[in-house]
Amino acid sequence: MNDPHIWWYVTRASAVIAWVLLTLSVIWGILLSTRLLRNIDNPGWLQDLHKYFGGAALIVVALHVASLMLDGWLHLSLLEALVPFEAAHRTVPVALGILSLYVMVAVQGTSLLMNRLPRKAWKAIHYLSYAALVLVAFHAGLSGTDVGSSWYRILSIALIVVAAVAVVLRVLVRSKGPAVALVAPATADAAPTLAASFPGQPVAAVGTGAGGTATLARTSVIPLLEKRTMVISSITRQADQVLGVRLLPLGGGMLPAWFPGAHVNLHLPNGLQRQYSLCGDPADRSHFHMAVLRTEFSEGGSSWIHDSLGIGMTLQIDGPLNHFELEAASEHLFITGGIGIAPIKSMIESLLARRSWRPAYFGRSRTSMAFLGELLSRYPGQVGVFASDELAAPADLSGVSRSTADVYCCGPESLMAAVAAVVPPEGMHFERFVPIIRVAQGTPHSVSITAARRSKTFGLAAGQSILDALERNGVAVSGSCRKGVCGTCEVRVLSGSPEHLDSVMADIEKDQLGVMYPCVSGSRSESLVLEV
Repeated sequence: MNDPHIWWYVTRASAVIAWVLLTLSVIWGILLSTRLLRNIDNPGWLQDLHKYFGGAALIVVALHVASLMLDGWLHLSLLEALVPFEAAHRTVPVALGILSLYVMVAVQGTSLLMNRLPRKAWKAIHYLSYAALVLVAFHAGLSGTDVGSSWYRILSIALIVVAAVAVVLRVLVRSKGPAVALVAPATADAAPTLAASFPGQPVAAVGTGAGGTATLARTSVIPLLEKRTMVISSITRQADQVLGVRLLPLGGGMLPAWFPGAHVNLHLPNGLQRQYSLCGDPADRSHFHMAVLRTEFSEGGSSWIHDSLGIGMTLQIDGPLNHFELEAASEHLFITGGIGIAPIKSMIESLLARRSWRPAYFGRSRTSMAFLGELLSRYPGQVGVFASDELAAPADLSGVSRSTADVYCCGPESLMAAVAAVVPPEGMHFERFVPIIRVAQGTPHSVSITAARRSKTFGLAAGQSILDALERNGVAVSGSCRKGVCGTCEVRVLSGSPEHLDSVMADIEKDQLGVMYPCVSGSRSESLVLEV
């Protein structure tokens, strides 16, 4: 013990840890694909663990190889450590370990490139994880120095049995999404009350009024939008005047990770761009699912989709982009009206089943409320339904102000204004479909705009759009709605004082983040320096 073989101990420890991590990575991948824990927890954390276990396993394997080369007893050369069947000591077992290393590198490398690879190719390589697990098991059993130890036998048997059970379950269980109920449920005998949705809380009437603002915590600042081609795989009728549209990536492959509240920007063949919230399960990255309401005074977007969209048609989309993120909280209240259910539905899909959350769903009638049948079927007794044709008087929202929950609201401006009137700004989160009317303060004046990344400065006449001026001067900035609602044109402000006229989030939040939306916003200062 006076001269411990430190690298021998590192070799033993790293081998065991790598085996455990690889097994956990495979198991977590199986849990993701089978959704066995869907009713226990949010699949998002499974994705994170799967990714971290796989990466950590590869790092520990690299440490294992390095320690083998540094071990004073083995004296493995680089050739023996990295080329199969070159090692003089236990040639075959060592070769199995080397092959498993290369399989792990291939799996991890293609995972990083999954959005650029055909889905079939990526899946084929990803399934090699099972082969890596088998190779590691034989490598450990034939070359491990602790094979005869009781603890090693117990650990080996446990890892092999758990992995085998997980693989069997993967074969037997297939992930199936919940069937969507396309028929509206029967009208309840008695109209529900908001007090029933929020027990113990007294319940001011939902009316019209000016919209307020709310704080929205953000984890990302500048959107990185990627344009991709999607193909329409199905079109279903979710409610009166509401179509459910499912889009698959053209050529296959995995879609980028997105989080509840996200939306995408559709480039329609008629030249229009429209934003629609994603209403599917964020854990399922094989497709995007949207709900499109035919608006009463359509400007050509929703009417084109309802009249002209067909299965097999391809569309260009940007995104996803998110300014309505679901934040961690001990309790959530969802208040939604009409098509505002779309982003709220993705939030419900992602919440832990054991967490405290309750939605209140407002609409003209049950037949006009998208996903209502599905929600009532999956969450019986939990969804408060407030259909106007069933209520004798407007629902009372005053009790919401006494709740300690974070409130998420999406729907008509009248509903959001009523909710914002009774909920403190720090606990309020909402997303608008249409901009609120905001007027610039002070006398209009010219502004000097500097695009820092281009080292380009140009003048902006009073009343001109900053976004238009950027585009005219060759500075590419993503822009979609051009009404200050979607947030696509977000840019970082390096110096100067913007005048916020958009409806994306609270002005104080934008100033804290150091961003502005140049499609409608202006400048209080005589110059603005933007990170574009």
